[in-house]
Amino acid sequence: MRSGLAVLVAAIGLGLVLPMGPARAEPRAAIAMHGDPLYPPGFDHFGYVNPEAPKGGTVRFGAVGTFDSLNPFIVRGTAAAGLREHVFESLMARGYDEPFSLYGLLAETIETPPDRSWVAFRLRPEARFSDGTPVTSEDVVYSLETLRDKGRPNYKTYYSKVVKIERPDARTVKFILGHEPGAEPDREMPLILGLMPIIPKHVYDRKPFDRSGLDLPVGSGPYVVAEVKPGSRIVYRRDADYWGRNLSVNRGQNNFDRLIYDYYRDTNSSFEAFKAGLYDVRSEDDPVRWTTGYDFPAAKRGEVKRIAFDSEMPSGMRALVFNTRRSQFADRRVREALSDLFDFEWVNRTLYRGVYTRTQSFFDHSELSSQGREAGPRERALLAPFPDAVTPEIMAHGYEAPKGDPSGENRKNRLKALKLLGEAGYEIRNGAVVNRQNGAPLAFEILVASPADERLALVYANMVRRAGIAARGRNVDASQFQGRLDSYDYDMIFYEWSESLSPGNEQSFYWGSAAADEPGTRNYMGMRSKAADAMIVALLEAKTHEEFVSAVRALDRVLLSGNYVIPLFYSPTQWVAMWAKVKYPQRTSLYGYRADSWWAGKRN
Repeated sequence: MRSGLAVLVAAIGLGLVLPMGPARAEPRAAIAMHGDPLYPPGFDHFGYVNPEAPKGGTVRFGAVGTFDSLNPFIVRGTAAAGLREHVFESLMARGYDEPFSLYGLLAETIETPPDRSWVAFRLRPEARFSDGTPVTSEDVVYSLETLRDKGRPNYKTYYSKVVKIERPDARTVKFILGHEPGAEPDREMPLILGLMPIIPKHVYDRKPFDRSGLDLPVGSGPYVVAEVKPGSRIVYRRDADYWGRNLSVNRGQNNFDRLIYDYYRDTNSSFEAFKAGLYDVRSEDDPVRWTTGYDFPAAKRGEVKRIAFDSEMPSGMRALVFNTRRSQFADRRVREALSDLFDFEWVNRTLYRGVYTRTQSFFDHSELSSQGREAGPRERALLAPFPDAVTPEIMAHGYEAPKGDPSGENRKNRLKALKLLGEAGYEIRNGAVVNRQNGAPLAFEILVASPADERLALVYANMVRRAGIAARGRNVDASQFQGRLDSYDYDMIFYEWSESLSPGNEQSFYWGSAAADEPGTRNYMGMRSKAADAMIVALLEAKTHEEFVSAVRALDRVLLSGNYVIPLFYSPTQWVAMWAKVKYPQRTSLYGYRADSWWAGKRN
């Protein structure tokens, strides 16, 4: 733990402002980002679980690819599935019936003042790691400092906002939060810290934390790792001595005795294994397979069911992403032209059986979306200092994706695209689009790592080729793809940014100017926008739900106006196929299905 003088020096060096005095607060069992938590103190269980679900049995999942690490918190290596969810706990547990509320888990209370300039957690006396060692404030401090200094870049982004740590006793930790001069404290940070994974100092302080490896992990969660076959299988066993099994946040959850994740080479071999009954639950993302592939004997007999779970989650943004660090994509008009050439109507009809909805917002399918909505007074006030950041059309009604041609001709959009390219300094010579000044052709490569993306990349390359633009797909293995993503070594990629109903600090990691050149962030387009930076600050400082929604919609308008991506499509429901022996609650959460609430209906 750093001394007070060291903290002060570090805060000044970072340009942070320290809180100038105590503010009134009181310990609480739960906290909401805005307003009050849904569930009262002493509640029995969450509404989306079956509190009487029986314990026992085994559930098997399929994973694609491989793994070489049992540390899910570092950049090096590929971590095995399920580690963060099953082995490592946070101070607080998220309630999935509301946008962003947390309830006591390792911590029995949270305390933070109205301005959220600091936060204190009081640990439960019964909290234990799986080796029987008590969870103490020393472990909490060690977790923050280790993840901040040696973990993934997003941990550094979040936890560097803690400028001082106080530890009055073995069960209490208080984090003092700094902020930029003239700005208010980040109101999400108390919740971000509540979700911090807690790792045992007595285990991880003995070895280099930032090296990947297959040492069995020790956490405080409901499961322990029982078996590891490197690259092919990991098995979790429910801890009979799990300290938190009787907590209200856990009732009706963690019902299986064993969880098995088997790895398969690709999606085709994974699907064949599912059909053969080698694993029990499959999350499906292929619309052709979803609509036509489940006609095998077990499905016809009713032993396998297809379930479309409802969700009120934002769609997120799956898109073709322009790397604006590349010269050919530096001009927004070029990006807009290439967006016009993507014919969604033909793609959806021909490749996907018409099941998809076109994405028209980074927060589509939710109240946070700007699509179809005129900017309100709050949004306009936020955007006023940046008059050129949002187009008049998007300010008036949000983004409207170009309407394609189901026949595949798309002539109208092709003509529009060529006009935009002409304005950007290109012309057609011998059937090819070239730079008017130096004659260089407009060309790019689409980097892909899966057969499904490769197919769509080839289709899109053919679409732009008809306009005289040279494009090609390049398929690489998963490790090479990730390496090139981390170093921004590509022209165009497919990527999907998932979004919650309470976007917060991660938005800086996605779109912030400071993340544009830092390796390993998710600002894959390389955008630098003062307007986007300001909207992220506004949503973090919002004190009411109305202020928050306005700030997110304003951010959405800025992102869409920049034409940084070609929005693709999404399914309004969550597709899951499962063998009938797996049972699930009738009610889904606001976020859709929760696999940790399922149970075994028959011996399996």
